Amino acid sequence: MWGYLLFAAFLLAVGWLLRDRQKIRDVRDKYVFITGCDTGFGNLLAKRLDRQGFRVLAGCLTQQGANTLQRADSTKLKAVLLDVTDSSSIKKTADWVRAEVGEKGLWGLVNNAGRAIPIGPTEWMTMEDYFKVLNVNLIGLMEVTLTFLPLVKKARGRVVNVASVMGRMSFAGGGYCLSKCGVESFSDSLRRDMHYFGVRVCIIEPGFFKTAVTNLEGIENDLQRLWDRLSPEVRQSYGQKYFEKYVKVQRFSMNAICDGDLSKVTDCMEHALTARHPRTRYAAGWDAKLFWIPLSYMPTILSDFMLALLLPRPSQSVC
Repeated sequence: MWGYLLFAAFLLAVGWLLRDRQKIRDVRDKYVFITGCDTGFGNLLAKRLDRQGFRVLAGCLTQQGANTLQRADSTKLKAVLLDVTDSSSIKKTADWVRAEVGEKGLWGLVNNAGRAIPIGPTEWMTMEDYFKVLNVNLIGLMEVTLTFLPLVKKARGRVVNVASVMGRMSFAGGGYCLSKCGVESFSDSLRRDMHYFGVRVCIIEPGFFKTAVTNLEGIENDLQRLWDRLSPEVRQSYGQKYFEKYVKVQRFSMNAICDGDLSKVTDCMEHALTARHPRTRYAAGWDAKLFWIPLSYMPTILSDFMLALLLPRPSQSVC
């Protein structure tokens, strides 16, 4: 009995692996637009897709990022300035992309642009802090997607949204985890709606990686800014030692957990764009697969206990 079950499981695994490795054909006439290409995942993905023969259109926040990217690669790769928090910038970029792709449409839309800070205890935040992150990671992603969606439908292409394992559970307060949870929800509803039009929607869930968004110095400076503006009563309730330990936790996360191999994320993005049967979700990084995702499925009392081992306790804690 068990032998038959194991053999059936083996056949299913082999079948899934063979199906997962099937690729689309000629990519030389396929256009891909990527946001957030100044540095990090977007920059690396743009270069890799260009070398494979895709017609890459890269959105950069700064002119320096656009110039550097175009100098580094072939004449096929084109960069454009894009601020995903500015509706007029999104519309202008969409018009430019529409003129580039013509009747072919847009095979791939990769929503990669993002920011992490401000991040910290929830009580330290203001609504402005939330908007700084939400406007980029969630609202900007939604507006870009809705604006470019007709071009993707025309090509029956792919939408690849970068979420995070922090979209499954919140490690800290601030807009980052909240925005990534929103990306998960938005992508799920979009995936079901677009299925009927031949458009595939994929979610990338990276763990902790070393990018410009997760710059340690920037995180520490921002935590200091948040701490300095707190009222004396709030600072006293947490205590100076709490702040110092909280900074140490962030430093430990960046130095010991963060992975410097960005290709682990861009490999997932590539598969989502080139596989005949792309996956719905891609977990990238050892910490995502072995710690964060399993932790998200645990009972709340266990996941809270595990996170409590990492985070400090306020000086005036009552439990």
